[in-house]
Amino acid sequence: MQLLGDPGSPKALTMNSSIAVPISPNAKLNDQEMLRQSVISLSGVKKAFTSPSGESIPVIEDITLDIKQEEFISIVGPSGCGKSTMFNIIASLLEPSDGSITLRGRDPACGARIGYMLQRDLLFPWRTIIDNVCLGLEIQGVAKAKRYAMAREQLARYGLADFADQYPSTLSGGMRQRVALIRTLITDPDLILLDEPFSALDYQTRLVLEEEIVSILKEHHKTVVLITHDIGEAIAMSDRVAVMTQRPTSVKKIYDVGLSRELGSCLKARSDTRYQRYFDSIWDDLDIQISGAEQ
Repeated sequence: MQLLGDPGSPKALTMNSSIAVPISPNAKLNDQEMLRQSVISLSGVKKAFTSPSGESIPVIEDITLDIKQEEFISIVGPSGCGKSTMFNIIASLLEPSDGSITLRGRDPACGARIGYMLQRDLLFPWRTIIDNVCLGLEIQGVAKAKRYAMAREQLARYGLADFADQYPSTLSGGMRQRVALIRTLITDPDLILLDEPFSALDYQTRLVLEEEIVSILKEHHKTVVLITHDIGEAIAMSDRVAVMTQRPTSVKKIYDVGLSRELGSCLKARSDTRYQRYFDSIWDDLDIQISGAEQ
């Protein structure tokens, strides 16, 4: 498997430059059949860590989940419930203690690409914007002229052409996250993982980026998993929202939302009458104790 998107991870820099695994070598699927295909499947996934004293500490109790082609699904849960552990298992940064995980019906190690964006953009400050965007292509061995042409095309497409030769320090937080997204998309991953990508941004910028990122990801027909503490963000952006239990975590309930897809806008989703009903129901399912809760 090739993991893309976090240049700060030693594992990301040492992965083989493999190509995405097709569903079947000779498959010719129509659009509806493609949308029914599971991109990633988790079956009975469990994870426990061992304390210095040798005690087993369960973090994930049992997760079974299918994520379909071009679906945008959010994972929400109480702080400390194990969302980040689940993220790392999906990204193959951690192995589950039990259960299985497959990408397009195969082990993730068989060549599927996963791209991801974290809370920090992790742009290298000594590389120009275009060189940051080209990083994944460079690791894959794409010729310099070709990767520069691809990067300039994408930067121009999303209004960042004038900043190609600038350094990350000259960009706003929102612009840096756009660059991070372009860096992730340019390698054409099978699955994109988003781990609180807007948490460091002001509220207004977050709303703008919600809209832009959902639009860009739909335009590229990407399958997305978002890990977030923000219930409103999850409802506004997602086709489905999976609510996790307290630790050791499992899937408590899955909501079929799809407001942004139906209405064509995350902002319209937030103003829809169903938005508050979803919010209240998900909040109740989280069962967060305001006083004395583990934060």
